[in-house]
Amino acid sequence: MSRYRPPRSHGTALITPEGEARMRAELHELWHVRRPQVTQSVSEAAAQGDRSENAEYTYGKKMLREIDSRVRFLTKRLENLKVVSERPSDPNKVYFGAWVTIEDDDGARSRYRIVGPDELDLKLNLISIDSPLARALLGKALDAEVRVHTPTGEQTVYIVEIDYP
Repeated sequence: MSRYRPPRSHGTALITPEGEARMRAELHELWHVRRPQVTQSVSEAAAQGDRSENAEYTYGKKMLREIDSRVRFLTKRLENLKVVSERPSDPNKVYFGAWVTIEDDDGARSRYRIVGPDELDLKLNLISIDSPLARALLGKALDAEVRVHTPTGEQTVYIVEIDYP
């Protein structure tokens, strides 16, 4: 058996205006702030002489490779993303960018925003449009009963509120 793994897809190529702004800010920070600082420290470490046993030089070069890799990724990804800034024609249904409040059978409420895979942040209640919950919610109307397939089994939730920023 081979060790070949097909390349992972980057997910749906949609992003909110806020997510695009965060990605552009990260790109700017890496290219115009972090990279010049690391380049300066690498040149100072190189001036010290023997580079083969110079940990600061080796670490700095590694950091430059990581920064350049992330810059390449962000640049290519931003080129392929479609920014969704307009509100949907039917605000009573769940679409990309919506804040959705759901309630489970026990009466516990949760509020999530459906965003692109590049914006995923569970601490901020941002879930990917590619997630099982988001896929189950998409296109559903207010007060709808939604069945979600989770790793622990099927769960039923009810859409209590839909809001678009």
